[in-house]
Amino acid sequence: MASQQAALKLNEIDRQLLGIYVALTTLGWFLIFSVTYNEDTPYAFFNMGTLAGKQLFFIVFCYAFMFVILLTDWSIWRTFSLPIYIFTLLLLPGTLIFGREVNGAHAWYQFGGFTFQPSELAKFGTSLALAGYLSSSGVDLREWRSQFISFLIFLLPVAVIMLQSDTGSALVFFSFLLALYREGLSPRWYVLGFGTTALVVLGLMFDQPAYVVASLIGFMNYIFIARMRRRNQVWWGFFVLLIPVTFWWQTIFEWLLGAVHIPVTALGNPHLYVLLPHLVLFFPVFFINYLKKNSIVQRQLQVWLLMLSLASALVFAANFACYSVLAPHQQQRVKIWLRPGEAEANAKGSGYNLIHSKMAIGAGGFFGKGPLQGNMTKLKYVPKQSTDYIFCTVGEEHGFVGVTSMIVLFLWLLYRITVIAERQRSNFSRVYAYCVAGIVFIHFTVNVGMTMGLLPTIGIPLPFISYGGSSLIGFTLLIAVLLKLDSNRNQA
Repeated sequence: MASQQAALKLNEIDRQLLGIYVALTTLGWFLIFSVTYNEDTPYAFFNMGTLAGKQLFFIVFCYAFMFVILLTDWSIWRTFSLPIYIFTLLLLPGTLIFGREVNGAHAWYQFGGFTFQPSELAKFGTSLALAGYLSSSGVDLREWRSQFISFLIFLLPVAVIMLQSDTGSALVFFSFLLALYREGLSPRWYVLGFGTTALVVLGLMFDQPAYVVASLIGFMNYIFIARMRRRNQVWWGFFVLLIPVTFWWQTIFEWLLGAVHIPVTALGNPHLYVLLPHLVLFFPVFFINYLKKNSIVQRQLQVWLLMLSLASALVFAANFACYSVLAPHQQQRVKIWLRPGEAEANAKGSGYNLIHSKMAIGAGGFFGKGPLQGNMTKLKYVPKQSTDYIFCTVGEEHGFVGVTSMIVLFLWLLYRITVIAERQRSNFSRVYAYCVAGIVFIHFTVNVGMTMGLLPTIGIPLPFISYGGSSLIGFTLLIAVLLKLDSNRNQA
């Protein structure tokens, strides 16, 4: 009877999701074999001394592991969601003491010839814990208590992983915001998050953030002046004439100092003086509007002033943290991302990876050079071709057609997970499915984006494709449990 029931549940497995998983893992193994192909040993598929042999072992292990998970009782994942989360969380700090350092990050355990990254399991544990909490009775994301606990669940592993100096893995945990949004977290949090990100990026794009702050103040001046227009045409016209002057102020200021033979550097950082005319223009306009006997307008202006102060502080803080606190090679990564000219200027240094990554992708043309025919792949011009930069191999050997096919396959995967999420009767299963979708989306987007220079290089593997047992086991766990929960959606 039990075997018949298990067979019945296996028949209810979502075959599309399972097929996509098998297709991606198979494609990943073939790409790893292509990267490490050696004409002297062309058929060394089962040689554990090669990356292709090790990855094949991991794939077979993961297939068997998935089959075992599909035979288990689905309810254990909800029942033991908190213990699993705590266990995966406790694995993280051990790497700081007993772990192996790889590329400056203490994020791996080593067992013989194999390494294991516990942050991959932490993503799975956090998914279960967040799903368990959000599906509990009395949880309402409109309340501060529920929001605080939800944020704490995924920020705890982020804090430990940041101590490991593994920024890429820490970034992935913010993918859980997708599940929180689906469960009712206010859009204001996302507006705040995207706005903060935009200000940080602006603060990093320019060596002198004073120009960004000046633009913010100028934008506020425009809003205030627009409010004054109907009641005082003279003031409005006066300030409109002054706005263009503020953008030429630094040139005018340096000319005036030169006329009286005073060095510009004698008065400190000359770039800060670009703020002077904007501030001179801002405060009169602000107080003229504030003195109006309208409490609503006054409260609005207070909020605007607070937002402007916080935004300005954030821009300066981001610039200072990047260019005064980060290590030189990390600063170069940021510059190469935000300033394309930096890559060409450091073609033999920090820009080497990005330049050759783009060259490899572009060299494939429309149809690619063919399997095992990638010259840049064979000659290892692009480092980490089997892990972080494996997408370059797709571009070189399979061209635009291969790249597009892989992107479509991942989009199909994300779409299928979303369909599965929305048909769940259990809140736990739905939240868990969106957690899986968020993790896959962040990994896919960041990995592909960094190989093309659209995002900074932070070392995130391409799901199911990049070499690595920890990554493959982690994603297999995520998909296998999702398949199991979905197969019991009608009994939940």
